[in-house]
Amino acid sequence: MNAVDPVRARDVRFTATTDVVVVGLGIAGCCAALGAREAGAEVIALECAGGTGGTSAMSGGVLYLGGGTAVQRACGYEDSADAMHRFLDAALGPGTDADRLAAYCAGSVEHFDWLVGLGMPFRAAFCDEPNRESADDSALIFSGGEDSFPFDEITPPVPRGHKPQWIDSAGNFLMRQLAEFVTRAGAQVTTDARVERLVVDDGRVVGVVATIDGARSAIRARGGVALATGGFIHAPSLIAEHCPLAHRPNEAWRLGVPDNDGVGIRLGVGVGGTTSRMDAFECALPLGPPHRLARGILVNRAGERFVNEDTYTGRIGLAALTEQGGDVLMIVDDVIQERNLVGLRPRWGAPTPEELAADCGLPPDRFAATVRAYNEHAARGEDPQFHKRAPFLRPLGAPPATGLGAIDLKVDHGAIYATFTLGGLITDAEARVLGASGEAVPGLYAAGRVAACLAAGNYVSGISLGDGSFFGRRAGRHAARTDH
Repeated sequence: MNAVDPVRARDVRFTATTDVVVVGLGIAGCCAALGAREAGAEVIALECAGGTGGTSAMSGGVLYLGGGTAVQRACGYEDSADAMHRFLDAALGPGTDADRLAAYCAGSVEHFDWLVGLGMPFRAAFCDEPNRESADDSALIFSGGEDSFPFDEITPPVPRGHKPQWIDSAGNFLMRQLAEFVTRAGAQVTTDARVERLVVDDGRVVGVVATIDGARSAIRARGGVALATGGFIHAPSLIAEHCPLAHRPNEAWRLGVPDNDGVGIRLGVGVGGTTSRMDAFECALPLGPPHRLARGILVNRAGERFVNEDTYTGRIGLAALTEQGGDVLMIVDDVIQERNLVGLRPRWGAPTPEELAADCGLPPDRFAATVRAYNEHAARGEDPQFHKRAPFLRPLGAPPATGLGAIDLKVDHGAIYATFTLGGLITDAEARVLGASGEAVPGLYAAGRVAACLAAGNYVSGISLGDGSFFGRRAGRHAARTDH
């Protein structure tokens, strides 16, 4: 990785001084600015784009929060920090950061209450269509496979996806609200401001050099600098070096704004920060809504199933891309099939498994054996191979169905494999950037996708906004202390 070297304080002339400089104004940066202002610090927040929001504004607006929020309780769900921790440790692993995950789960209810206290609205209603934001303004959803195997055997299923009160995708609404809160809190916001270097003094980060309105400016930070510049899905060299599969899907489905080019990671490495899990990425393959389509089966090119179809679509997509080479089919029949949100429809159809296999290039005997075994168990409400739940078990081709269909989900044939990066700077539970020996880089903080996400190897919807807002707020509060 080409690190961006810092500039020494004695070699620049500061044009402004503040307590905390926040770099980037997606959800992590906005919450860093709010956290710092709550702690009484002066804040200058710099955003390289023409307005606030970043990738967060492109999202569905779901925050993964739990432990017993007011919305969960109002919807009749009991939750605890311990139950939330057990699920996330299993779902986000292997290799979750124990200290950060423990802090996140323990502080989740208070963090939700903080958002509500700022003025963020949530309607206490549950939407039973999982894996994406509610189509109405309901707040609560299952967003990470909590109600599917193996997680339903680890801890009782509880929904923890919280969406602000807005019809359908709420990311833009969420970020408009947060931007308003930042302005109201008194932070100085400057857009079209691209940070190019960090400034150091005796090993401590003490400011930034940025181009603002075409002129270079140096801003001193008494407390610290909080990086919130996003990931690196639009940095071809970093993707090629660390997770080339994330660029295999169509460019339109690499989720992030063009400025997600890894600059914050390179700035952090330049002052001694280290990175983790740079090969980790999310890859969602949207099969629903409606979730009823999970009654079909997913097969690879060997004609065999590879996952329980009722699980979180991010787990399905990652398995399909990384384990099956992005060459999979969804098998349905004319009773199961219906147009889903993205318009999936069968490419091939035939009355028998053998004929369908011949049409779409699967091994006929092996595929027929897969369908036969699945149907035998599904008729009894069982799935001993992958433990799909009984509501989604239906023998394929059974009357009144008259034939089978295959939906082409090959990555090179236009199926949606939505990717974004999860690796970045290593941080601790206070969002301090850590060096190679585990020591904090003085004066430097990071949150959001510029930092290594809580999602260590797998993902659940809402953890990016949850992680970014929670640790962004912590970064701002800690950086506000000018006595470190």
